[in-house]
Amino acid sequence: MAKLLYHITMSLDGFVAAPGDDMTWLRDLHAGPNPVVERVIGGIGAVLMGHHTYAPATTAEGEVYGGRWRGPIFVVTRDAPPSPGFTLVDDLGKAVAAASEAAGDGYVAVLGATTARRCLEAGLLDEVLVHVAPVLLGDGVRLFDHPGGTQVRLTPVELSHAGPITNAWYRVA
Repeated sequence: MAKLLYHITMSLDGFVAAPGDDMTWLRDLHAGPNPVVERVIGGIGAVLMGHHTYAPATTAEGEVYGGRWRGPIFVVTRDAPPSPGFTLVDDLGKAVAAASEAAGDGYVAVLGATTARRCLEAGLLDEVLVHVAPVLLGDGVRLFDHPGGTQVRLTPVELSHAGPITNAWYRVA
């Protein structure tokens, strides 16, 4: 059975994108090989993302995992134009079910903070893997944002380092 894994790189101050959903800060990271990333990419059976992540992913430069992964990609959206290689689904539950079926025993990699938050709130998210980068952005899209606050307990699975990157892997309790 597939597991939903929120897989993301975050700045040290807790942002996954700079203001305006700008992801170009990731291009400046010269982190080198990361065995955790390679292991995860090898275990992904499907990808699930929202429309904010979908738009840049459809550009030539924005392939999922830099083009190192190929497989079924499901997008939770109601208003995005279709693009080859992406399956658009207008309901989160239906998108998760389709991605989980496609992933088999592999991971469904959840990309995007809003989609991950929605999966977490629906009780669908199993694990969180954050690659903490040595950069401060000061503003942007937070790893997890819940207006009014909430507490989500996580159980550590693995903590490791690959060059300047810290890999923090947790199970949702």
